[in-house]
Amino acid sequence: MVSFRDSSVVIIESGRTLIRAGVGLQDLLKAPSIEIQARVGLRRNPGDSANGSFSLKPGESSDNLRPSASSSRASTLPSQPSPSAKVHDYLVGSQLDEALEAGHDIIISWPFADGDVRDWTQAEALWKYVLFHTLQLKRTQNECPVMLSMPAGLFRDSSERICQIFFERFNVAGFGLLDRPMAQLYAAGQLSGVVVDIGHEITDITPIYDGFIMQNARSSTPVGIRDCQVYLANLLRFNQSVMAAASPPDKLSDPEVTQRFLDDLVKHVWLEGLVRVPSDGQTVDIPEDEGVTDIAAVLVAGKEKAVIETGMKKKLTAKASAAEQARAREIEALDLVTVEFRGHSITLGKERHRFCEPLFDPMLLNGLPVERVDPYEGRILPLQEAVAFSVRQTDVAQRQYIWQGLFINGDLTNHVKGIGAALQSRLAPFILSTPDQATDVQPRSIRVLTVPEYFAEYREKGDGFAAFLGTSIVAKIAFNESHGKNFVSKTDYNEKGPHAILEMSLASL
Repeated sequence: MVSFRDSSVVIIESGRTLIRAGVGLQDLLKAPSIEIQARVGLRRNPGDSANGSFSLKPGESSDNLRPSASSSRASTLPSQPSPSAKVHDYLVGSQLDEALEAGHDIIISWPFADGDVRDWTQAEALWKYVLFHTLQLKRTQNECPVMLSMPAGLFRDSSERICQIFFERFNVAGFGLLDRPMAQLYAAGQLSGVVVDIGHEITDITPIYDGFIMQNARSSTPVGIRDCQVYLANLLRFNQSVMAAASPPDKLSDPEVTQRFLDDLVKHVWLEGLVRVPSDGQTVDIPEDEGVTDIAAVLVAGKEKAVIETGMKKKLTAKASAAEQARAREIEALDLVTVEFRGHSITLGKERHRFCEPLFDPMLLNGLPVERVDPYEGRILPLQEAVAFSVRQTDVAQRQYIWQGLFINGDLTNHVKGIGAALQSRLAPFILSTPDQATDVQPRSIRVLTVPEYFAEYREKGDGFAAFLGTSIVAKIAFNESHGKNFVSKTDYNEKGPHAILEMSLASL
């Protein structure tokens, strides 16, 4: 039976807009070593304004593309396929970034934005760049098995074609395919739950019971980080400090320049962790004590820096005058923060904490410039209603177990705290809370999951890395088992071809 060294295992997480990867598994699972945007670029031919490319709208298809399953999963991120383009024609990662910085005329495409694969040549270009450029693997001597996580709901022939690409084009030693929501839930140490993956413009909701995705209950709602950014940028137009920097009164300002300034400022604010989502029942991370610190607990939780900073703050406060202390309390009550941005010192208040409101009330976006797939059928559900709807599609007896694993994911959770508690409080009305009406199978509470703190490499990174962690956990088990039933070996592929992935990978059954 084929066995692999942990140091040779490659982990790839392919999301709608990001790809993370790393090589090698240790006892303490490592965080990804590379992260790139899941986009490719094609230089525009001066002799042909579109370079033979054409824009694909949701619902259309070509031989090398697949239409999205529904408008709620379809993305407005551009798809610019070129039938004549080869893998080596596409710019990826740093190559693309440098070309855009230099002002080159580049056609951008996002091949995974719809949750499946829009263009196979573009997808291959991305994976090839990851394996052979960033991870520095050699195709002719490739002894590395690959565990790949992809969004849930791939078409069966998509799974087969992915398997074919990795064996025939990349010459991998073994291959496993995992649904991204399953990887995320494994990272939290659970087999049942509902995974809420907040993306750039689409939030995917996936109920899982006893290790199996409830395919009929999966759903998506077309709200995400993009909507939050548009909303806060509009709110900041009422902040004098912001507008003085964005549009100085002594200069004639271009409205488009002002809007770009606001958009970039909003992105800077949430990426710097200056936003939190208020909700009932929030607890302070480091409670006030009586001067006694549990050193062991602090070290295990990885909060040494926070405790030291809290202690220094107390000492400085004790030395301050009564007037200074009163001013400090006033500033704390106003929750003001000064941001250094493009040479300006900008003061922001509590309005920054309203960043995530569109997730829970999409009606707030009415009248704001938010592009959506057209036409979009039906009302856009608030996140709490969309999650409740998905869970209600599962069997009644399964729901109490699913509600015990509410796991909020996505890049937003790496920087914005409190989303889980905010969604939990808004979901409370959707479960039975009256004791005299309760039965054995009806849920009584909702539990929010997080990545366990014993994963040291992920302690400060946030739950947005859960998919990569879960994929690493599965790879460590699958590539070391004696029967080899959870991955496809070269022998399996030679005997059965791409169809082997459907027999070996639980994610595709």
